[in-house]
Amino acid sequence: MRPLGAPVEGWAPPPAPGDAPMAGRYCRLERLSAAHAPALWEGFAGEDWLWDYMPSGPFPDEAAFTAWVESLTPSRDPLFYTILVEGRPMGMHSYLRIAPAAGSIELGNICLSPALQRTPAATEAFTLMIGGAFEAGYRRFEWKCNALNAPSRRAAERLGLSFEGIFRQALVVKGRNRDTAWYAAIDSEWPALKAAYESWLAPENFGADGRQIQRLSDLTAPILVARSP
Repeated sequence: MRPLGAPVEGWAPPPAPGDAPMAGRYCRLERLSAAHAPALWEGFAGEDWLWDYMPSGPFPDEAAFTAWVESLTPSRDPLFYTILVEGRPMGMHSYLRIAPAAGSIELGNICLSPALQRTPAATEAFTLMIGGAFEAGYRRFEWKCNALNAPSRRAAERLGLSFEGIFRQALVVKGRNRDTAWYAAIDSEWPALKAAYESWLAPENFGADGRQIQRLSDLTAPILVARSP
């Protein structure tokens, strides 16, 4: 008999993500709405580099940005969320390529204001999306980015997502070639990832100056199946 994949027993396709907010200690995720646009624009304005690896932007003015946000709000795939810190919109990202029949879902369209970057809230926003997917019953969580986007690649591995390769000439974005780097975690890794996230996000992991005591990358390193070269 030819080799076949292992039976997937006791699993059923999960539901598509809904509209319920997700809340953590440091941030809250809400479905993106036009009401979030003014604060997001304030955080993004003058930072055109934020859009270097994005399929959209930069935007010439707030009206153009708001129109773009309004065009995204009806979409179910990608499904956009605003990242709020103390009630203020400071970034956005989305689920996309949502495939319940395969149990696969991706995180992408990540745009964080400079004030949000490299904060516990930014990390927690990602972990809420990862946890929301696995706890809903997805088997595979993906992160894909331009292979030249070194910060995104570091972020994926820091979160415990394993490198799976480079898809050469995968896309043309804004008239330029994009090789795409693939990262992923699977459901059997979720318990260890969850423990790592909870340990890192715990208040006692931060000193009086707000600096981390233990690095998340050290906590997730044992979970990685492969790293990017």
